[in-house]
Amino acid sequence: MRLTNLIAAAAIATTAMASTAFAGGFAAVVTEPIVTIVEPPQVRSVWGVVLPLLAVGVLIALAAADEEDDS
Repeated sequence: MRLTNLIAAAAIATTAMASTAFAGGFAAVVTEPIVTIVEPPQVRSVWGVVLPLLAVGVLIALAAADEEDDS
């Protein structure tokens, strides 16, 4: 009796494993092309350095002009 149950359990286990191998069906595999995103090179501008320096110069000039009016 025990041997019969063991053989039946082994048979069920092997058929269960064999059936899960085909669970996905027989459809063709669809592969999508890989998309790579390439960022363009960044354009550097001289104004990114000149404009803040110009603004600091203008602020210093305004502060110096304001001090001259007080005396």
